[in-house]
Amino acid sequence: MSRKYKFHNKSGLYFVSFATVNWIDVFTRQVYLDVLAQSINYCRKEKGMELYAYCFMPSHVHLIFRSADEEPTELLRDFKKYTAKKVLEAIKGNPQESRKEWLLWMFERAGKKQGNVSKFQFWQHHNKPIELWSDVVIKQKIDYIHNNPVESGFVTNAIDWKYSSARNFQDDQTVLQIDEAGFFG
Repeated sequence: MSRKYKFHNKSGLYFVSFATVNWIDVFTRQVYLDVLAQSINYCRKEKGMELYAYCFMPSHVHLIFRSADEEPTELLRDFKKYTAKKVLEAIKGNPQESRKEWLLWMFERAGKKQGNVSKFQFWQHHNKPIELWSDVVIKQKIDYIHNNPVESGFVTNAIDWKYSSARNFQDDQTVLQIDEAGFFG
């Protein structure tokens, strides 16, 4: 594995992106998006996550975060493990899920291809953490995150995407709270 994509500075600010296996569009229903939001809230309250920007897309998540406990690897690992378990439970228990059998089959199929997965694999294993070292790079990553739904054609204005901190930057804390930081201008 490349040294480029690792958490070298445990107290650093990081941009991460991670996707579902095969880029499956799972986050198309409120119940699954709620799992992500509740998990972020838990990590902020109990695991020392400082969240500065985010965007939940149908098949992937973008975050800019820092681990106050200086355990970014463990924090992200626990977040992904917990959300995978809870989203899979939500899929299994959702009578409205028309793709239930297919989704579970795809996640089980992906799990069978991995020697270190017991049954289902929900997330791809890599996170591609990039340490953010300057205000210019931070702004560049925030713009990338906020424009992702626009570039994907879901909305024409970034603040119209409900699951994005672009709304927080307009004082809308409806979905998630984010941390204030001096580098956001």
